[in-house]
Amino acid sequence: MALELEGTLRQKMGVQSGTSARGAWAKQEFILEFPDGNFTSQACFTAWGQDKVAELDKYQVGDRIKVSFNLKSREYNGRWYNDLQIWRLSPAGAAQQPAAASAPSFPAQTSSSFPAPTGNPAPAPQAPAPTLEDMPGDSPEDDLPF
Repeated sequence: MALELEGTLRQKMGVQSGTSARGAWAKQEFILEFPDGNFTSQACFTAWGQDKVAELDKYQVGDRIKVSFNLKSREYNGRWYNDLQIWRLSPAGAAQQPAAASAPSFPAQTSSSFPAPTGNPAPAPQAPAPTLEDMPGDSPEDDLPF
């Protein structure tokens, strides 16, 4: 599963490296702080491989970055562990790379019962998340015990 998230680089852990049966390896974990409704959340990501560690080294704590990553889980001794492995880092707000040069083609329709596709529909506008000021106040008529 490929996901993307934009946020602020909050912390970089030390580079870990070693040698396995497949050869030398390196990894570095970092903390990304990102908006989550009215609050901020933090997540720990892993940059696997010397090339990804070098790519992470370009950014400093406090930089806004966009992280493309895969979410993976594995079981060990009856416990599950999640791993957020990055596969691309870029400055936040960077332009996306252009997709395929041509538009997707659709087969010719033989029946007029279905309209021809017209592209991607515009996303529906979303209401802002409620805040504490949006909550109703206490009233004497509210006699619930909780």
